[in-house]
Amino acid sequence: MSQYDQMITRERKWMLYLLAIFVLGAAFTPYVRIFLGLLLGGAVSFYNLFLLQKKTQEFAKAAASKDKPRGIGMISRFAAAIIAVMIALRFEEYFHIVAVIIGLMTSYPVIIIEFFCPEKG
Repeated sequence: MSQYDQMITRERKWMLYLLAIFVLGAAFTPYVRIFLGLLLGGAVSFYNLFLLQKKTQEFAKAAASKDKPRGIGMISRFAAAIIAVMIALRFEEYFHIVAVIIGLMTSYPVIIIEFFCPEKG
């Protein structure tokens, strides 16, 4: 497995850990709306991370084979984030909007931590 594939696997694993923490927080704390908002935003963030990783691999393959590379799917990732915010606004009794926005950003600290602290071997 290449180093990039290992990095992708670690990032997805850490995102799943965060989502599990959000589920546990929603189940066992009195802050259900906040953790459900984090869960919604985090799930969309995980989806966006998956899309970004997939498009990056396609971009690298196209660049390596001298083909014209396609974009990295910015519009689809923005659309997913907008849909998450719309869901949170529609169902305000279940989701805390600020928590959804924070949840949407959870993949970026995971990427940054992976960049500064890569696993050796």
